[in-house]
Amino acid sequence: MEVSFAGASGRTAMSRAGSMTNKADSWSVPITVAQIPDTGLHRDIEAGPAAREAMAEVAGLRQILSASASLDVTPESGGRVHVEGRVRARVGQTCVVTLDPIENDIDEPIDLIFAPPEQVPQLADLVDEAAESDAEIPDPPEPIESGVIDLGRLATDALFLGIDPYPRRPDAVFEPPVVVADPEDHPFAALKALRLDATPTDAKKPRNR
Repeated sequence: MEVSFAGASGRTAMSRAGSMTNKADSWSVPITVAQIPDTGLHRDIEAGPAAREAMAEVAGLRQILSASASLDVTPESGGRVHVEGRVRARVGQTCVVTLDPIENDIDEPIDLIFAPPEQVPQLADLVDEAAESDAEIPDPPEPIESGVIDLGRLATDALFLGIDPYPRRPDAVFEPPVVVADPEDHPFAALKALRLDATPTDAKKPRNR
């Protein structure tokens, strides 16, 4: 079923979606696969203030104080490329217990294989076959898009993956609310009520002599 947007509200929704996509790709460091030397290459990259601000908005963070990555890019047989390294960042979040502003460090590994698009389905089948056996399951390869690998986007994805969804201060302790016990709330409360209801109203009246 084809879904279309019409009118000003539709254009606004599409504009917002495109804006968020652009912000997610704000840290962009593309490299051309054909220009990677046989010996590979090393890249140290760092996100600028504008890129950090855009990424923080997408990730729902107060701020990203720093973000950098150190990556080794190595060509392999069949036109595949191995990208390995780490992304490190310091992010500003809000403690889920005290609601105080806090800062957390992120240190995430990156270890990915990129392959020409025509190889991806075949390599994905090998991953499925490994899943059905006792063999170690490799990660499926990522497609090389338009002959380019964007190291900044890889670092962004790894940074997002390393965000703590429930950040809290080291000394923050969650204390559940204290509930005052009801003296009538005990296993025999209902039985007591039934007995009172069953007592005849004139049973307590004194007899006339």
